[in-house]
Amino acid sequence: MTRYRFGVVGVGHLGTLHARMLTQIDGAELIGVCDLNRTRAQTVASELGIPQLESAEALIEKADCVTVATSTPAHYPVALSALSAGKHVFIEKPITETVQEAARLCEEASRRGLVLQVGHIERFNPALLALQRFEINPLFIESHRLAQFNPRGTDVAVVLDLMIHDIDIILTYVRSPVRQVDASGVAVVSDTLDIANARLQFENGCVANVTASRISQRRMRKMRLFQPSSYISIDFSEGLAEVFRLVGEDEAGVEGTLRLGELMQGTRKRTIVFEQPVVKEVNALKVELEHFLDCVRTGSVPLVSGDDGRRALEVAAAIMARISQQRIQLS
Repeated sequence: MTRYRFGVVGVGHLGTLHARMLTQIDGAELIGVCDLNRTRAQTVASELGIPQLESAEALIEKADCVTVATSTPAHYPVALSALSAGKHVFIEKPITETVQEAARLCEEASRRGLVLQVGHIERFNPALLALQRFEINPLFIESHRLAQFNPRGTDVAVVLDLMIHDIDIILTYVRSPVRQVDASGVAVVSDTLDIANARLQFENGCVANVTASRISQRRMRKMRLFQPSSYISIDFSEGLAEVFRLVGEDEAGVEGTLRLGELMQGTRKRTIVFEQPVVKEVNALKVELEHFLDCVRTGSVPLVSGDDGRRALEVAAAIMARISQQRIQLS
């Protein structure tokens, strides 16, 4: 098996997790880390028995694949440097600070035939993996992503820190352009938005009500999807999905379903069934990185491509712009 040399740029909380996980993945060879905080980089390097490189450029030169887990403002220059050097890039979310930067990275990756994957890790959550066999075309979505305050991540607004996970998932399921954005938000304890709510209206008629907060008393990561004949509840924290469906008699007795009742639709009897689709418990970060490596090997488009990251960032930027407009109108 061909081994690919990986370098991790930025070894804060997420970067350290990436570095540790890469030492456990077949076909990946972690050849070094670097960070502006040399002490932190040396600690991680010593723990994993690998070199600490003096600069991102030095690490990029030695690697085949580069993980960018720096603070968000540094995503663009580091990733562009890696792509320009012909290296495949895994970049943590949000892909960049601006849509223009994201578009430039996508163009460079496409031009050079390189893999660019964005770290929207919830796409690899067992709850979503369990839903792959279901047809999902929601007309109304409600999501809540709430966290207790942690200074880590406050370099960007909560829309880019937390809400963007749900934006990415919603765009994946709805598959329709956003027609209108309404939003509100407040900076409570940091210099950026700490709580935000957005209402997204899509051209196909779907509406999504999305809330994110990093000043909540309790943690919640849930999404509910409503569509004709079915209701789907997703708990990302528990890795659990629940599906309520209206089915015909031929499906009512399928193994794994629980009959909840019956109703008549005209002359047709329908049965309400409940399912908890199950997939084996997985480490989402490991699956995410293994998927990236497989795309590098095969030249496949990642499940979360650079263009996916750019589209999620476009919607996030529209939400933040709408909140800014409201602030101006109220001032």
